[in-house]
Amino acid sequence: MSEVTSATTDSEVPIWPLFVAHVLRVLSPGETLSRRDVVSRVIEAADLSESARAETLDSGGRRSEHRIGWALSHLSKAGWVERPSRANYRITEVGMQWLGEHPEGIRDFSSAHAAFAQFWPKPANGKAVVSGIDEALAVEVDPIEQIESGISRIHSDVGDALLTRLRESHPDFFEQAVVDLLLKMGYGGAEQRGKRIGGSNDGGVDGVIDQDALGLDRIYVQAKRYAHGNTVGREAIQAFVGALHGVGASRGVFITTSAFSSGARDYVNAVPSRLILIDDVRLVGLMIKYRVGVQVKQSYDVVELDEDFFE
Repeated sequence: MSEVTSATTDSEVPIWPLFVAHVLRVLSPGETLSRRDVVSRVIEAADLSESARAETLDSGGRRSEHRIGWALSHLSKAGWVERPSRANYRITEVGMQWLGEHPEGIRDFSSAHAAFAQFWPKPANGKAVVSGIDEALAVEVDPIEQIESGISRIHSDVGDALLTRLRESHPDFFEQAVVDLLLKMGYGGAEQRGKRIGGSNDGGVDGVIDQDALGLDRIYVQAKRYAHGNTVGREAIQAFVGALHGVGASRGVFITTSAFSSGARDYVNAVPSRLILIDDVRLVGLMIKYRVGVQVKQSYDVVELDEDFFE
Protein backbone atom coordinates (compact mmCIF):
# COMPACT_ATOMS: atom_id res chain seq x y z
CA MET A 1 0.00 0.00 0.00
CA SER A 2 1.26 3.45 -0.87
CA GLU A 3 2.40 5.95 1.74
CA VAL A 4 -0.50 8.26 0.88
CA THR A 5 -3.02 5.47 1.27
CA SER A 6 -1.57 4.42 4.61
CA ALA A 7 -1.63 7.97 5.92
CA THR A 8 -5.23 8.62 4.98
CA THR A 9 -6.58 5.39 6.46
CA ASP A 10 -5.17 6.08 9.90
CA SER A 11 -8.54 7.06 11.35
CA GLU A 12 -11.55 5.66 13.16
CA VAL A 13 -13.68 6.15 10.06
CA PRO A 14 -13.82 2.97 7.93
CA ILE A 15 -12.16 3.04 4.51
CA TRP A 16 -14.62 3.89 1.73
CA PRO A 17 -14.96 0.32 0.32
CA LEU A 18 -16.63 -0.71 3.58
CA PHE A 19 -19.38 1.83 2.91
CA VAL A 20 -20.29 0.38 -0.51
CA ALA A 21 -22.64 -2.33 0.79
CA HIS A 22 -24.15 0.07 3.34
CA VAL A 23 -24.99 2.57 0.59
CA LEU A 24 -26.60 -0.11 -1.56
CA ARG A 25 -28.57 -1.48 1.39
CA VAL A 26 -30.05 1.87 2.42
CA LEU A 27 -31.11 2.37 -1.21
CA SER A 28 -32.28 -1.24 -1.73
CA PRO A 29 -35.96 -0.54 -0.84
CA GLY A 30 -36.04 1.34 -4.15
CA GLU A 31 -36.82 4.82 -2.87
CA THR A 32 -34.98 7.91 -4.06
CA LEU A 33 -32.93 9.53 -1.29
CA SER A 34 -31.12 12.84 -1.08
CA ARG A 35 -27.37 12.74 -0.60
CA ARG A 36 -27.85 14.02 2.95
CA ASP A 37 -30.27 11.19 3.76
CA VAL A 38 -27.96 8.59 2.23
CA VAL A 39 -25.04 9.84 4.32
CA SER A 40 -27.00 9.96 7.59
CA ARG A 41 -28.54 6.50 7.06
CA VAL A 42 -25.20 4.95 6.10
CA ILE A 43 -23.56 6.42 9.21
CA GLU A 44 -26.29 4.83 11.31
CA ALA A 45 -26.10 1.53 9.45
CA ALA A 46 -22.33 1.41 9.88
CA ASP A 47 -22.78 2.12 13.60
CA LEU A 48 -19.97 4.68 13.67
CA SER A 49 -18.71 5.76 17.08
CA GLU A 50 -19.22 9.33 18.23
CA SER A 51 -15.54 10.10 17.76
CA ALA A 52 -15.63 8.71 14.21
CA ARG A 53 -18.69 10.81 13.42
CA ALA A 54 -16.95 13.91 14.76
CA GLU A 55 -13.72 13.33 12.86
CA THR A 56 -13.02 16.07 10.32
CA LEU A 57 -10.61 16.75 7.51
CA ASP A 58 -8.28 19.73 7.69
CA SER A 59 -10.63 21.47 5.27
CA GLY A 60 -13.42 21.18 7.85
CA GLY A 61 -15.68 18.58 6.23
CA ARG A 62 -16.59 15.38 8.01
CA ARG A 63 -14.30 12.51 7.04
CA SER A 64 -17.17 10.01 7.11
CA GLU A 65 -19.17 12.11 4.66
CA HIS A 66 -16.21 12.37 2.29
CA ARG A 67 -15.65 8.62 2.30
CA ILE A 68 -19.34 7.84 1.81
CA GLY A 69 -19.34 10.37 -1.04
CA TRP A 70 -16.34 8.62 -2.59
CA ALA A 71 -18.25 5.32 -2.40
CA LEU A 72 -21.24 6.98 -4.08
CA SER A 73 -18.97 8.31 -6.81
CA HIS A 74 -17.67 4.83 -7.63
CA LEU A 75 -21.15 3.33 -7.47
CA SER A 76 -22.44 5.98 -9.87
CA LYS A 77 -19.63 5.38 -12.36
CA ALA A 78 -20.29 1.65 -12.20
CA GLY A 79 -23.99 2.22 -12.84
CA TRP A 80 -25.01 0.52 -9.59
CA VAL A 81 -26.74 3.70 -8.41
CA GLU A 82 -28.18 6.50 -10.49
CA ARG A 83 -29.06 10.11 -9.88
CA PRO A 84 -32.56 10.88 -11.19
CA SER A 85 -32.29 14.50 -10.06
CA ARG A 86 -29.75 16.82 -8.50
CA ALA A 87 -28.17 15.35 -5.31
CA ASN A 88 -30.68 12.48 -5.23
CA TYR A 89 -29.82 8.79 -5.61
CA ARG A 90 -31.51 5.45 -6.15
CA ILE A 91 -30.25 1.94 -6.71
CA THR A 92 -30.32 0.34 -10.17
CA GLU A 93 -31.10 -3.25 -11.13
CA VAL A 94 -27.39 -3.84 -11.65
CA GLY A 95 -26.72 -2.58 -8.13
CA MET A 96 -29.44 -4.78 -6.67
CA GLN A 97 -28.00 -7.78 -8.50
CA TRP A 98 -24.46 -7.07 -7.28
CA LEU A 99 -25.63 -6.67 -3.67
CA GLY A 100 -27.54 -9.95 -3.88
CA GLU A 101 -24.43 -11.72 -5.15
CA HIS A 102 -22.08 -10.00 -2.67
CA PRO A 103 -24.00 -9.50 0.59
CA GLU A 104 -20.70 -9.33 2.46
CA GLY A 105 -19.77 -6.21 0.49
CA ILE A 106 -16.20 -5.09 -0.16
CA ARG A 107 -13.70 -5.37 2.65
CA ASP A 108 -10.40 -3.99 1.31
CA PHE A 109 -8.80 -1.77 -1.33
CA SER A 110 -7.66 -4.60 -3.59
CA SER A 111 -11.21 -5.91 -3.90
CA ALA A 112 -12.48 -2.37 -4.50
CA HIS A 113 -9.90 -1.90 -7.22
CA ALA A 114 -10.98 -5.13 -8.91
CA ALA A 115 -14.64 -4.09 -8.73
CA PHE A 116 -14.42 -0.49 -9.90
CA ALA A 117 -11.21 0.17 -11.88
CA GLN A 118 -12.86 -1.08 -15.08
CA PHE A 119 -15.34 1.77 -14.96
CA TRP A 120 -12.78 4.57 -15.12
CA PRO A 121 -12.14 6.09 -18.57
CA LYS A 122 -9.21 4.53 -20.41
CA PRO A 123 -6.77 6.54 -22.53
CA ALA A 124 -5.17 5.31 -25.73
CA ASN A 125 -2.61 3.15 -23.90
CA GLY A 126 -5.44 1.20 -22.28
CA LYS A 127 -4.49 1.97 -18.69
CA ALA A 128 -7.28 3.40 -16.57
CA VAL A 129 -6.44 6.73 -15.01
CA VAL A 130 -8.35 9.46 -13.23
CA SER A 131 -7.25 12.99 -14.10
CA GLY A 132 -3.69 11.77 -14.57
CA ILE A 133 -3.53 10.07 -11.15
CA ASP A 134 -2.25 6.52 -10.93
CA GLU A 135 -5.20 4.15 -11.22
CA ALA A 136 -4.52 2.13 -8.08
CA LEU A 137 -4.17 5.22 -5.90
CA ALA A 138 -7.13 7.04 -7.43
CA VAL A 139 -9.52 4.17 -6.87
CA GLU A 140 -8.47 3.84 -3.26
CA VAL A 141 -8.27 7.32 -1.79
CA ASP A 142 -10.71 10.22 -1.77
CA PRO A 143 -9.06 13.04 -3.78
CA ILE A 144 -9.52 15.53 -0.93
CA GLU A 145 -7.77 13.12 1.42
CA GLN A 146 -4.98 12.69 -1.14
CA ILE A 147 -4.48 16.44 -1.17
CA GLU A 148 -4.59 16.77 2.61
CA SER A 149 -2.21 13.85 3.06
CA GLY A 150 0.26 15.45 0.66
CA ILE A 151 -0.03 18.80 2.42
CA SER A 152 0.48 17.05 5.75
CA ARG A 153 3.70 15.48 4.48
CA ILE A 154 4.92 18.85 3.22
CA HIS A 155 4.09 20.46 6.56
CA SER A 156 5.97 17.69 8.35
CA ASP A 157 9.11 18.28 6.27
CA VAL A 158 8.85 22.07 6.66
CA GLY A 159 8.24 21.65 10.40
CA ASP A 160 11.45 19.64 10.75
CA ALA A 161 13.35 22.34 8.89
CA LEU A 162 11.77 25.05 11.03
CA LEU A 163 12.83 23.32 14.24
CA THR A 164 16.37 22.91 12.98
CA ARG A 165 16.66 26.60 12.12
CA LEU A 166 15.08 27.71 15.41
CA ARG A 167 17.40 25.51 17.46
CA GLU A 168 20.40 26.88 15.58
CA SER A 169 19.29 30.51 15.87
CA HIS A 170 20.48 33.09 18.41
CA PRO A 171 18.37 33.18 21.62
CA ASP A 172 17.35 36.77 20.86
CA PHE A 173 16.04 35.71 17.47
CA PHE A 174 14.00 32.86 18.97
CA GLU A 175 12.51 35.15 21.62
CA GLN A 176 11.43 37.62 18.96
CA ALA A 177 10.05 34.79 16.80
CA VAL A 178 7.70 33.56 19.52
CA VAL A 179 6.48 37.12 20.19
CA ASP A 180 5.86 37.53 16.44
CA LEU A 181 3.91 34.26 16.46
CA LEU A 182 1.62 35.34 19.31
CA LEU A 183 0.97 38.66 17.58
CA LYS A 184 0.08 36.87 14.32
CA MET A 185 -2.32 34.68 16.32
CA GLY A 186 -4.23 37.83 17.27
CA TYR A 187 -2.85 38.59 20.72
CA GLY A 188 -1.90 42.23 21.21
CA GLY A 189 -4.80 43.58 19.16
CA ALA A 190 -4.71 45.39 15.85
CA GLU A 191 -1.93 47.65 17.14
CA GLN A 192 0.36 44.61 17.63
CA ARG A 193 1.10 45.53 21.25
CA GLY A 194 3.89 43.12 22.07
CA LYS A 195 7.64 43.16 22.48
CA ARG A 196 10.64 41.06 23.36
CA ILE A 197 12.24 41.85 26.71
CA GLY A 198 15.14 39.42 26.85
CA GLY A 199 18.61 40.20 28.12
CA SER A 200 20.28 39.44 31.43
CA ASN A 201 17.87 41.66 33.36
CA ASP A 202 14.63 40.28 31.95
CA GLY A 203 13.56 38.91 35.33
CA GLY A 204 12.80 35.50 33.88
CA VAL A 205 10.41 36.88 31.25
CA ASP A 206 11.37 36.99 27.56
CA GLY A 207 8.40 38.85 26.13
CA VAL A 208 5.19 40.64 27.00
CA ILE A 209 1.93 41.08 25.09
CA ASP A 210 -0.47 43.90 26.00
CA GLN A 211 -4.05 42.80 25.48
CA ASP A 212 -5.42 46.33 25.87
CA ALA A 213 -4.19 49.76 24.85
CA LEU A 214 -3.24 50.75 28.40
CA GLY A 215 -1.39 47.54 29.17
CA LEU A 216 -3.70 46.63 32.05
CA ASP A 217 -4.11 43.07 30.77
CA ARG A 218 -0.81 41.43 29.93
CA ILE A 219 0.46 38.01 28.85
CA TYR A 220 4.05 37.15 29.67
CA VAL A 221 6.18 34.85 27.57
CA GLN A 222 9.09 32.55 28.31
CA ALA A 223 11.02 31.08 25.35
CA LYS A 224 13.49 28.22 25.78
CA ARG A 225 15.58 27.20 22.80
CA TYR A 226 16.42 23.60 23.72
CA ALA A 227 17.87 20.78 21.65
CA HIS A 228 15.80 17.72 20.87
CA GLY A 229 15.69 15.38 23.85
CA ASN A 230 16.52 18.11 26.35
CA THR A 231 13.09 18.34 27.96
CA VAL A 232 11.86 21.27 30.01
CA GLY A 233 11.44 20.10 33.60
CA ARG A 234 9.37 21.23 36.55
CA GLU A 235 12.13 23.49 37.87
CA ALA A 236 12.03 25.72 34.76
CA ILE A 237 8.25 26.05 35.03
CA GLN A 238 8.50 26.89 38.74
CA ALA A 239 11.03 29.60 37.93
CA PHE A 240 8.67 31.07 35.35
CA VAL A 241 5.77 31.05 37.82
CA GLY A 242 8.01 32.89 40.27
CA ALA A 243 8.83 35.46 37.57
CA LEU A 244 5.11 35.94 36.92
CA HIS A 245 4.45 36.53 40.59
CA GLY A 246 7.28 39.06 40.59
CA VAL A 247 5.44 41.21 38.05
CA GLY A 248 2.02 40.58 39.56
CA ALA A 249 0.85 38.41 36.67
CA SER A 250 -1.21 35.23 36.68
CA ARG A 251 -1.04 34.25 33.00
CA GLY A 252 1.87 33.16 30.87
CA VAL A 253 2.95 31.18 27.83
CA PHE A 254 6.01 28.92 27.95
CA ILE A 255 7.33 27.99 24.50
CA THR A 256 10.16 25.60 23.75
CA THR A 257 11.81 23.88 20.78
CA SER A 258 11.85 20.69 22.83
CA ALA A 259 9.23 18.94 24.99
CA PHE A 260 7.94 19.17 28.55
CA SER A 261 8.43 16.49 31.17
CA SER A 262 5.40 14.89 32.79
CA GLY A 263 6.44 16.56 36.05
CA ALA A 264 6.30 19.97 34.37
CA ARG A 265 2.82 19.32 32.97
CA ASP A 266 1.56 18.00 36.32
CA TYR A 267 2.88 21.10 38.04
CA VAL A 268 1.08 23.41 35.58
CA ASN A 269 -2.18 21.59 36.27
CA ALA A 270 -1.69 22.03 40.03
CA VAL A 271 -0.88 25.75 40.27
CA PRO A 272 -3.55 28.49 40.19
CA SER A 273 -1.64 30.51 37.58
CA ARG A 274 -2.94 30.11 34.03
CA LEU A 275 -0.02 28.68 32.05
CA ILE A 276 0.00 27.47 28.47
CA LEU A 277 2.79 25.10 27.45
CA ILE A 278 3.74 24.97 23.77
CA ASP A 279 6.20 22.24 22.81
CA ASP A 280 8.15 21.76 19.59
CA VAL A 281 5.37 19.96 17.70
CA ARG A 282 2.71 22.52 18.55
CA LEU A 283 5.13 25.40 17.96
CA VAL A 284 5.90 24.49 14.35
CA GLY A 285 2.24 23.67 13.73
CA LEU A 286 1.27 27.16 14.84
CA MET A 287 4.08 28.79 12.87
CA ILE A 288 2.94 27.03 9.70
CA LYS A 289 -0.73 27.82 10.33
CA TYR A 290 -0.11 31.52 10.97
CA ARG A 291 2.69 31.82 8.38
CA VAL A 292 5.52 32.81 10.68
CA GLY A 293 8.90 31.77 9.28
CA VAL A 294 7.22 30.17 6.25
CA GLN A 295 5.65 31.45 3.06
CA VAL A 296 3.08 30.07 0.64
CA LYS A 297 4.88 28.55 -2.33
CA GLN A 298 1.88 27.57 -4.43
CA SER A 299 -1.91 27.42 -4.12
CA TYR A 300 -4.42 25.12 -5.79
CA ASP A 301 -8.17 25.44 -6.29
CA VAL A 302 -10.42 22.42 -5.73
CA VAL A 303 -13.38 22.56 -8.10
CA GLU A 304 -16.64 20.68 -8.30
CA LEU A 305 -19.45 20.55 -10.83
CA ASP A 306 -21.77 23.57 -10.71
CA GLU A 307 -25.16 21.89 -10.69
CA ASP A 308 -26.96 25.25 -10.88
CA PHE A 309 -25.37 25.83 -14.27
CA PHE A 310 -27.18 22.81 -15.69
CA GLU A 311 -30.55 23.43 -14.06
